[in-house]
Amino acid sequence: MSQIESNSKRKLDHLRINLTENVQFEAVSTGLEDYRFVHQALPEVNAGKIDLSVTLLGKRLQAPLLLSPMTGGIKQAQRINHNLAQAAQTLGIAMGVGSQRAAIDNPMVANTFQVRDTAPDILLFANLGAVQLNYGYGIEECRRAVEMIEADALMLHLNPLQEALQPEGQTNFSGLLRKIEKVCKKLQVPVVVKEVGWGISETVARKLSEVGVAGLDVAGAGGTSWGEVERHRSRDGNRHNIAISLGSWGIPTAESLQMARRGAPGIPLIASGGLRTGLDVAKTIALGADAAGIAAPLLRAADVSAQAVIASITEIIEGLRIAMFCIGAASILELKNSPFLERVKG
Repeated sequence: MSQIESNSKRKLDHLRINLTENVQFEAVSTGLEDYRFVHQALPEVNAGKIDLSVTLLGKRLQAPLLLSPMTGGIKQAQRINHNLAQAAQTLGIAMGVGSQRAAIDNPMVANTFQVRDTAPDILLFANLGAVQLNYGYGIEECRRAVEMIEADALMLHLNPLQEALQPEGQTNFSGLLRKIEKVCKKLQVPVVVKEVGWGISETVARKLSEVGVAGLDVAGAGGTSWGEVERHRSRDGNRHNIAISLGSWGIPTAESLQMARRGAPGIPLIASGGLRTGLDVAKTIALGADAAGIAAPLLRAADVSAQAVIASITEIIEGLRIAMFCIGAASILELKNSPFLERVKG
């Protein structure tokens, strides 16, 4: 099987499994349930005037939300990405596309990632696997990914456990930090590094901050388990069993977020990994995030229509607004500095 055929099959498998199978963590939660807001019966704010807007990487968002990278590289992905983009444009939030490796290797599928015709104004993230920098990719490929979709920034994703579980996985992560540093220095747009669902530790956050990344997406454990996704793909009994044994691997989202904030206090943080509601978003911002990323709950909606995505996101935004109202936070900055989030477990 050629590299192009392998890329396409992997993309199809990932989309099919995420749409049809239960691939959520079972042994690990986000940790957000360990926190609660202290209700303020006299909030002293007008709910209708709460300001949800933020600035992320120099662009204004109407709410602190990112449609996290989901798919691309196959025919079905074009419709899904355009539905997501239309929702992002309508609601004034950010979006990332799925890994563009497929389109770097085969430019014929570039159109499955291109959404600027639908969403000319959004904060848009290009996306490549950081490990590709050890497999022939460099500044030129990073630049091509950004130019391909007219992106405002590049996400480099880290997924060592996923790569280790994939039959076609690429597991040479040696010396990758210095290559990420080179991309940060030479690329003309900001570089954000994200995990894909097992979290970023304080040590890793510090290292990445020191080499110049513009932001981090912690993508903690508790949402979609890509180990489960790869288990569903596996025809190797040993790999299948290993994936099961590692089902509790990862740093819960709430914990990873706080680790990353300690390790990288001066750069924007995106919290993702198992966020489902506006209350989840509110908790992550009060724990130190600048924005929140959501993927899995929106994938099925995006497979239906842009309107379905808009409805789902609107519910999350309204939940965030009500949570802020009930603690008297009139802005995202006030939410970030709220004294009313407390830990109730642990």
